Amino acid sequence: MKLSLKSTVKLSALFLCLFAFAISGNAQEKKNYFKVGGAVRFNLLSKSWVDSKTQPEFTWDTWRLNVDGSAGGIDLSFEYRFYPTFATHFIHHGYLGYSLSEDLYMKLGVNQVPFGITKFASHSWWFQGQYYFGLEDDYDMGIKFDYTGIENLDLSFAYYRQAEPEGPTAGGAVTYGNAGPGRYSYDITPGVGKIGTTTVDAHIRELNQFNIRAAYHISEQVEAGLSAQVGGIYNSVLDEAETSTAFAAHLVADWGKGWNFKGTFINYNYAAKADNGEKLDIIQMGAYGSPYDVAAKANAYAVGIAKAFDVDLGPIKNIQAYVDYTYVDKTNNDYADMHHLIPGVLISAGPVYTYIDYAMGKNQPWLNSSFGKGMGVGEEDAEWMKRFNINIGYYF
Repeated sequence: MKLSLKSTVKLSALFLCLFAFAISGNAQEKKNYFKVGGAVRFNLLSKSWVDSKTQPEFTWDTWRLNVDGSAGGIDLSFEYRFYPTFATHFIHHGYLGYSLSEDLYMKLGVNQVPFGITKFASHSWWFQGQYYFGLEDDYDMGIKFDYTGIENLDLSFAYYRQAEPEGPTAGGAVTYGNAGPGRYSYDITPGVGKIGTTTVDAHIRELNQFNIRAAYHISEQVEAGLSAQVGGIYNSVLDEAETSTAFAAHLVADWGKGWNFKGTFINYNYAAKADNGEKLDIIQMGAYGSPYDVAAKANAYAVGIAKAFDVDLGPIKNIQAYVDYTYVDKTNNDYADMHHLIPGVLISAGPVYTYIDYAMGKNQPWLNSSFGKGMGVGEEDAEWMKRFNINIGYYF
């Protein structure tokens, strides 16, 4: 897909027309308000691949600020996060919302990409495995419309010009064009890629992405859905883009007393070219200040099951036990597949939410003796790496 100045202007004009159309509607009558909140979170952890007196570790996970409100019928939602351990900070989301009608709601700015199970496809603090290649809880910069005017059906349509704005990294560099790794959700980053196992230059970034998501409520307890994502991966050296795709089918079900199931199938193809014009087998994606290799094509299968229990133990009112699992089948037979298995519990006590997870991974980039390895070439004889993790968060 050739990206010319003319096509870029047309897409930008479409973006502005959609915004003009959105603000031309009649505002729904609602009360003006603004609320400031946030959270602080800590981690207590122990890594199986570290054999020293440094284990366990007690670290600061994150602190964040939230602003939500509405004035004149226009809503605002904003969140900014700080991660001292990773020496970075960045926007999580920030958008203007507007009700065009009772059934149609618009979000303009950095908002969650409508793909797969929303808001989360996971139960644990670790997400499911698709988060680590940008297809769970992803946020980008653009415009989204949510439509609920068809009985039992939720529809979302979105256009994203580019990834969300980036924050600084440990090296202090910021990449013009919002393509660096200082961010919350994983996006493609420029620099290098691989053809087979050979490293090549690849100055690429995400550009002009379209999403559609349909979720049908079979009953009050069961939701089934389909999602599609089509976008450009632009190479600034070649001044052209390749068309990338991702498709998902999902199922969410509640039953009995406190039982929940989430299942997702994803096929993705991050089609991109290296600076020499050849197709990449491995790209780089980044978040939290660090990029790593990701196979350009794969199928991913994710399932999670949870059981919630109401309790009365002082401030503790609910405990949810869960198991989340993801298998990533890389379509290149020379690359080793990824496994992601997270059993754990969530303890809810007023404003304090505590995740206790025994995270296990094989070729999982965060559960690895060499951080970031695994989603690319991987290792056929990779061992299961384990991390016991307690995340304590106070939300206000």
